[in-house]
Amino acid sequence: MTATRRQMLCLVGATAVLPAPVVHASPDSARQALQSILGNARPQTGRVTIELPPLVENGNSVVVQVSVSSPMTAQDHVKAIHLVAEGNPLPSIMTAYFYPENGRATFTSRIRLAESQRVWAIAQMSDGSYWQGHADTLVTLSACTEER
Repeated sequence: MTATRRQMLCLVGATAVLPAPVVHASPDSARQALQSILGNARPQTGRVTIELPPLVENGNSVVVQVSVSSPMTAQDHVKAIHLVAEGNPLPSIMTAYFYPENGRATFTSRIRLAESQRVWAIAQMSDGSYWQGHADTLVTLSACTEER
């Protein structure tokens, strides 16, 4: 059975207007994201400060600031900071890379949050250790899960 050009165009047009499936977050996906960053390492608590508003009206653009206490020398510096959001469909939000020449391990960014949740900042140090910090936020208008 062969389809005519008109039938193919109707089929393609019909599938283009179907709504995109909504992907929901799961605690397992956040654990998997953290596992992929940490491997078998056990992160220590401290040294990492994450500032996130405790109440967010709109999850489409949330300001986050992360800093890590480090001398930033060639022997002791932050290599990377990973952000993981437990409630987002894709929990790995971003990774920022650092070098001793940066002088400070700090950044400010805007992120999208799908719902009220905990956001983790994991600092990967030059000696192979990991440090962690987290912040909780309440989101009143969700992002990431809106249908198009």
